[in-house]
Amino acid sequence: MSQPKSSRQLGRYVGIFTSGLALLLISLAILEREGFPRFWLGYLLLFTSIVVYAGIGLLSRTSDLAEYYVAGRRIPSLFNGMATAADWISTASFIGLAGGLYLQGFDGLAYIMGWTGGYCLVALLIAPYLRKFGGYTVPDYLAARFGKNGNANSVRLLAVAATLLISFMYVVAQIYGVGLITSRFTGIDFSVGIFLGLASILVCSFLGGMLAITWTQIAQYIIIIIAFTIPVAWLSAKQTGVPIPQIAYGSAIAKLTAYEYILADDGSEQQVRDLYRKRAENYAKKIAQLPKSWDEGRIEARKNLQDLQTNNASLIDIKAANRVLTDYPKSPADAKRRWQQEMDLDIARSQPLQSHTQPFQGFDRQSSDIKRNNFIALMFCLMLGTAALPHLLMRSCTTTSVQETRTSVFWALFFIMLLYTALPAMAVLVKFEIYANLVGIDFAHLPSWVTYWANIDKSKPMISIVDINLDGLVQLAEITIDGDMIALAAPEIAGLPYVISALIAAGALAAALSTADGLLLVISSALAHDTYYRMVDPEASSLRQVTISKLLLLVVALLATYAASLRPADILSLVSAAFSLAASTLFPALVLGVFWKRANQQGAIAGMLTGFFVCLIYLVQTSPALGGDINRLWFHIAPVSAGIFGVPAAFLAMIIVSLITDPPGPDELAMLENLRRP
Repeated sequence: MSQPKSSRQLGRYVGIFTSGLALLLISLAILEREGFPRFWLGYLLLFTSIVVYAGIGLLSRTSDLAEYYVAGRRIPSLFNGMATAADWISTASFIGLAGGLYLQGFDGLAYIMGWTGGYCLVALLIAPYLRKFGGYTVPDYLAARFGKNGNANSVRLLAVAATLLISFMYVVAQIYGVGLITSRFTGIDFSVGIFLGLASILVCSFLGGMLAITWTQIAQYIIIIIAFTIPVAWLSAKQTGVPIPQIAYGSAIAKLTAYEYILADDGSEQQVRDLYRKRAENYAKKIAQLPKSWDEGRIEARKNLQDLQTNNASLIDIKAANRVLTDYPKSPADAKRRWQQEMDLDIARSQPLQSHTQPFQGFDRQSSDIKRNNFIALMFCLMLGTAALPHLLMRSCTTTSVQETRTSVFWALFFIMLLYTALPAMAVLVKFEIYANLVGIDFAHLPSWVTYWANIDKSKPMISIVDINLDGLVQLAEITIDGDMIALAAPEIAGLPYVISALIAAGALAAALSTADGLLLVISSALAHDTYYRMVDPEASSLRQVTISKLLLLVVALLATYAASLRPADILSLVSAAFSLAASTLFPALVLGVFWKRANQQGAIAGMLTGFFVCLIYLVQTSPALGGDINRLWFHIAPVSAGIFGVPAAFLAMIIVSLITDPPGPDELAMLENLRRP
């Protein structure tokens, strides 16, 4: 009887919070209309949301072990589903996915299909059994299932190592997103922004663990869905007359396709693409003539600077020439790498306009097949990676029963789909807005949002427009957009008031913080509970365990923040690599551990190690962000889909080794029978 009462109470709290948020937005909109400085509007909305999260964290602070790790196993399914959705809707979904769909069109749907399919696997294959097991963490389950003769340390250590690496890569992407958002809407430096965002993360996860994180994530989901819905609904109404983007999607696609035909036949567009093709040819010649071309280029850059200085040229021209010389490749090898990258970019820009709706578009049949194969591989990795992510699986342990866990996954899918069905529409609507209102205008009349986003980070501009053919007009081929800005800039592109821009920043911040909280808790629990308590000091008190977990969480958060400040890769690529590692390392052991009685400790160890190293080796060998060579691809599969090789290798190794070694003992089989019993 207590659970329905708890649900009603939570419902009232959610209603109060939502009403308060609506009142705040209305108040800020009135202030903006009355001339209140935009700068302060952004500050007010962002920091008000952070204060709310901090307040929840303070009110939910706990030192109880079950409360800290699994929220006391008393979260109602609907609200756990909402919290899970917030946990899932990270910067990759809120920021990266909108950009991926904008840039890739149909091919970007691999992310939505893969992640959604992954949640179905969670519901069917893993989550209910983890809840039935009743532990705190994924390493807890694997150690119990494959703990031969009571010796589970080897499996536990491997599971801990995998959890740490996967979660750390994922949390770095979230903190990177925090820095991007705070620097965009407060004007502070990116590096400072990520450390400020870190403070709000720590208040929740440090003080209250899963209990505080759950209540915070419910609040964050409400902000996320409202922040995303307003600009996409506005764009939908503006372009189609229908404010529901899911319904208007078809007509929006038709309008975009018609505009694509116009741009494809435009003579100025073809002129720009021809110029890019010539630039690519010049880079090819310079690469072929190395190291001579490198020496000649360096001499020419020095001579140009000296001539300008001698002739008393303008300070702007001298600074530009000096920048060219400073940025010139340091060696022939560096020149080859950089010129190859520039050549590849120019080749891509020289290609005809690709349709947003046409799948697997390539220059020829072979390139089209390569895109199709990468689409399938990425979807495969995302599905299996989702089903093996430790921070999501921990959520299955917070409900009151196995049935509640199943119901919770359903609610999570529902809340996630509210966003995922609108994301493709946002990409189409924003793309049409840019095609219709930016392409063809005079460079002297560029909208203010272009200048703003171009100057956020001058070393890595979010948008760049260069007049290649010198006609003074913007052609589509002259526009280079970073996908990470699409969702954040949508309100400005749509012409909405600034308060909506601040709201979507708060939504993006909520998406990053909600996922980062859960990831940091998983990392600290893997170190404190699975390593310290299980293997170092089994007699440690609950208070000591929680205290150590909090301290380790702080250390890991600082390390992740430092890593994010180095800007290792774009958000979507970094997250996708983490999914491949999760799929290759944990998924086979989790699934076979439940559905195959013959799976044993030796097989689990072999499978986890094989999957991990196959996946990691492929990533290191082929990913430019990790120092690899993109030309070393296997079957032309992109580095982010390394799991397509790691997963089968892990399954095969686990099956073979399990069959050639002793079967599991009676304790393991008895535990398995209990798990599989309804």
